[in-house]
Amino acid sequence: MGAFVNSIEINRAADEVFAYVVDPTKFPEWQLDVMDVSVEGNRVGSRFTTVRKVGGAERSMTQEITENVPPRSWAAQGVDGPVRPNATVGVESLGVGRCRVTFGLDFDGRGMAAALVPMVRRMAAKAAPASHQRLKELLEGAA
Repeated sequence: MGAFVNSIEINRAADEVFAYVVDPTKFPEWQLDVMDVSVEGNRVGSRFTTVRKVGGAERSMTQEITENVPPRSWAAQGVDGPVRPNATVGVESLGVGRCRVTFGLDFDGRGMAAALVPMVRRMAAKAAPASHQRLKELLEGAA
């Protein structure tokens, strides 16, 4: 299994959805496994660290923003740890007050942790749709 990709349609303007979904300080509100976030900035090259509940334990992961093209695309890449997440977000307008958000997620394993990547991918693919549904509910409920 390679990268996980999932799309969801949200009844809200693309620019509003983009601003919310790529703001790491908002991740704990809609990503069900995120416990805490610390952010250095929101430009390309900025880093943020998330604390996630993974397999019953809290894990800290630092990512660097590698792309930020509002209101269309955003990407971040893991910069530390044995398993590093690589995330992409694309937002496509579907007309007034409606858009499609496409999430891509994959992982790199370093050293012996490379053997864990298939399991991590499966766990993420299973958990991500519930977070994406939570995002939809939050943004449509606040519209």
